[in-house]
Amino acid sequence: MADDGTGMPAEVVERAAEPFFTTKEAGQGTGLGLSQVYGFVRQSGGFITIDSTVGAGTRIGIHLPEVADDEVTPAEMPAAAAGSGMILVVEDDADVRELVVLQLEDLGYRSMVARSAPEALEILMAPESAAIDLLLTDVVMPGGMTGVALVREARRRRPGLKALLTSGNIAGNGSGLSETDAADLALLSKPYQQADLARAMQGALSRRGSEAARS
Repeated sequence: MADDGTGMPAEVVERAAEPFFTTKEAGQGTGLGLSQVYGFVRQSGGFITIDSTVGAGTRIGIHLPEVADDEVTPAEMPAAAAGSGMILVVEDDADVRELVVLQLEDLGYRSMVARSAPEALEILMAPESAAIDLLLTDVVMPGGMTGVALVREARRRRPGLKALLTSGNIAGNGSGLSETDAADLALLSKPYQQADLARAMQGALSRRGSEAARS
């Protein structure tokens, strides 16, 4: 795949696949899109190449090993942990949000999406929110409300709502996540693979409905 931009200098190319490395302004991107793709490709035995020239653009190549039809049978392939239910996905990065929704759909879940905590609260106030089984939210988001604060407010309005927090830097970073919160809330570290998401979803959905984030 290629872009039509101005390309990247060598020092940016070297770090392009690092989790959370981004040249965008704060709140405009997490730096996780390419790093997650890189992780999926590596897990499949492949590799990524980046060819970029400042002023000319960037071309990213995804190389995957060829597999003969008779090398892998359905019985040998690991079964995905299937799930069900409606998930409210709250993520400000469009690329990550789309990827998470695709992963959830592949696992059998249905999704609603929100780009911020205030937008998520609006959705939770709508009549159709009764169908939501779990709130899946990033911890650090723009707009003045973190994922932790969102879960607290969501559970104030809907006691017992199940939730799963995701973040690449759980400690510090102004997220408002205390040791008490960490004990009360299901957490998933970024970047993660689909199998990690499947396990975390099952764990969060199996938690007692009476659990809530403490104020």
